[in-house]
Amino acid sequence: MADVTDATFEELVLKRSHQVPVVVDLWAEWCGPCRTLGPILEKVIGATEGRVELAKVDVDANPAVSSAFRVQSIPAVFALAGGKVVDSFIGALPEHQVKAFVDGLAPAKSEADLLVEKGDEASLRRALELDPGHSGAVVALAELLVVAGSSEEALQLLARVPETAETRRVAALARVASTEAPAGADDRTAELDALLERVKDDDEARQRFVDLLELLGPDDPRTAQYRKALTARLF
Repeated sequence: MADVTDATFEELVLKRSHQVPVVVDLWAEWCGPCRTLGPILEKVIGATEGRVELAKVDVDANPAVSSAFRVQSIPAVFALAGGKVVDSFIGALPEHQVKAFVDGLAPAKSEADLLVEKGDEASLRRALELDPGHSGAVVALAELLVVAGSSEEALQLLARVPETAETRRVAALARVASTEAPAGADDRTAELDALLERVKDDDEARQRFVDLLELLGPDDPRTAQYRKALTARLF
């Protein structure tokens, strides 16, 4: 799932839809039906395991996207493939109808998809022989390689596919794993504090700082705190 803005819509939706169907959920914080539909979309699209992707657009914050779709009421959902709208609906549909909508977009599983589901290294490597750009296989194999201590190979593998939240997470894991990782939460905080003093003039320190925040994840309150601190130091 991606939160999309007017500035990122072309890259994350239009261009991405040439690789995989993208469902755009146009919503707003004040919209009750939007809060009902949102979790359903996330659940149903998440179950496709990457064969369909979800992009969420806050219409209040992103008027250009809303205008492009000529939205008059929300929630409004549009499916794009090949850069074009191929299906849509308005309002909060029940889960079975949302599933039917998404199932109509999801391509059938390929042999590579089935190999990825097995999850072992041999199957993942075979999947990449069949489909060298299979993002699911790339991310899964890269994560196995990091655990096995082959971080450099993992980073080379991740370079094959477009950047996503998952590729950023695994790349960060690979770079951090290549050096001594912090032992616990207190050590990680201490390291971030120390790195913050060097981020402006030290590229390696800045990269490690960003990688550590990636591994903390958006739910850790320190992430937002340290991202603001990083911005203040750099600008």
